Amino acid sequence: MAISDSEIQSVKQRYGVMGTSPLLNNAVRVAMQVAPTDMSVLITGESGSGKESFSKIIHFLSPRKHGQFIAINCGSIPEGTIDSELFGHEKGSFTGAHESRKGYFEVTNGGTIFLDEIGEMPLGTQARLLRVLENGEFIKVGSSKVQKTDVRVVAATNVNLLVKVEQGKFREDLYYRLSTVPIYVPPLRERGKDTELLFRKFATDFAEKYKVKPITLTDDAKALLLKYRFPGNIRQLKNLVEQISVLSSDNTEVTAEVLNQYIPKETSLPALYKDQEGKDNISEREILYKILFDLRKDMNDLKKVVLESSGNPAQAAQIMKDHAGLFEGIHDEIKTAHEPVTLSINATDNTPDNGEEVQDITHEAEDDSLSIVKKERELILRALRKNNNKRKYAARDLGISERTLYRKIKEYELEE
Repeated sequence: MAISDSEIQSVKQRYGVMGTSPLLNNAVRVAMQVAPTDMSVLITGESGSGKESFSKIIHFLSPRKHGQFIAINCGSIPEGTIDSELFGHEKGSFTGAHESRKGYFEVTNGGTIFLDEIGEMPLGTQARLLRVLENGEFIKVGSSKVQKTDVRVVAATNVNLLVKVEQGKFREDLYYRLSTVPIYVPPLRERGKDTELLFRKFATDFAEKYKVKPITLTDDAKALLLKYRFPGNIRQLKNLVEQISVLSSDNTEVTAEVLNQYIPKETSLPALYKDQEGKDNISEREILYKILFDLRKDMNDLKKVVLESSGNPAQAAQIMKDHAGLFEGIHDEIKTAHEPVTLSINATDNTPDNGEEVQDITHEAEDDSLSIVKKERELILRALRKNNNKRKYAARDLGISERTLYRKIKEYELEE
């Protein structure tokens, strides 16, 4: 089915999808093409890129448009209750089940369910979902009666599910059943001047909301805006515009200098991002640790080479002295990471004729204080302290779901 550009534009206006990026238009086109069918759809894209809008396009352009549409964030439902939320439960099936309850798959019969953050769904629930997708059957928690439902499932994820499959955290059969038709929603940094277009739209909206003049960008501010990568995508841009609209109401023209005051310089907590094709997720924290590991290893290797290649201890000591600035520079680079790194050098009894002490590092302990597990534990502690032990906000700062944070707290024995 050929879809014209005017039809795409009409759908974007109707469902609040703004932008002229070819990648964005292609995502809308695929959503329009698959909407009339009953095929399962997997929407991929970074957090804040607007995936839910595409699920609505699929539902409201389908024969199910008169049925219910329910959006569920799988990452926000505790692991112990997600089966009950999705499939319902019988009275007395577990502590607190004072009466029977219908689940979303029963309530939404004839409609569409949007499962966001599908990668956070527990394996047991994944098996139940697969059964619904394959033959439309489900069983309530605490029941033995098989029930039927006619629900279309649209799923979304901001992680690479194939990596989760390899790690044994996501069912391979469910992945291929969900991704019958994949739709990739591009991040804001891949959409070119759409960032500027969205800025103007949000500026107009907030000007109307707060009864102020809409802010505008100077040319240098536009260049800075387009240069920034926006890890939080549209959601982050919207918050940025609202903040500037309120705090800069006295001067509506925003220069690069002013804009730079509102754009975060760096993230204090880890953020996830993907490559340009959205294929791989990489943790910036892990990249930092790898750099630090390599840096320390290079410094130790360099010291060992100096000691081992020089047969004369006095000559080795002189080389170490001549290049002391290099070692100190590397040491300083590691210290800038604000993490405790042990760089002790144990002195030996070998003393050259000139009286200078030779430092022997060939037997330096290999245990490293840059353990990923240790740092992850420290980051979780910092996030909890920052948010007064409110897990909802700590999880948001860390960029993980509440259920994942709860599991990590138990794993690292952080419960008070």
